[in-house]
Amino acid sequence: MEIIQLKYNTLLWKQAIDFAENSSWTPGRHIAGMLRENRFTDWEAFFVSIENDNIIAHCSFLKEDYYPENRYSPWISSIFVTENARGKRVSHKMIQTVITYAQSKNFSKVYIPSDMKGFYEKCGFTPIDTLKNYAGDYDTIFLREI
Repeated sequence: MEIIQLKYNTLLWKQAIDFAENSSWTPGRHIAGMLRENRFTDWEAFFVSIENDNIIAHCSFLKEDYYPENRYSPWISSIFVTENARGKRVSHKMIQTVITYAQSKNFSKVYIPSDMKGFYEKCGFTPIDTLKNYAGDYDTIFLREI
C-alpha cells in the first residue's frame, strides 16, 4: 500500500474523482466535485491510498470543513476507505501521512470531525467540541497536538 498526495489534473487525480463519485459513501459526490473544480488552495491537499494500482482510500487536508461555524483549522477530513480494504489500518496510515504533511507546513495541531465514537481516540485524538454541520447534524470535533 502506498499513500500519495495528488497533483492537480493528473491521471491519478482523475481516477480519484471517479473513485469518490462512485463510492458507497454519500459525501463522495461532494468530494468528487471538490476535485473536479480543484477547490484546494495554498497548503490544502488531497491524499489517496493505492494498492495493486487501485485507489482504496482518500483523505483531505483543509482550511475549512462542512460547518457554518469554522472555528478550528486545519482539518483532516473526507476520510473514506473502501469496504474491502477496511480492517487493515489504512485510515490510521493516511492520518499519519497527513499529520507529517501538516508538520511540514508548521502546524502544531490538527482537527478531525466525525460522528464515530472510539475510533479517532485510537489515533491519538481527543474529543473537544461538538459542531452542527450544514446538513443540520452534529459531529464531534477531535483534536490532536502534533
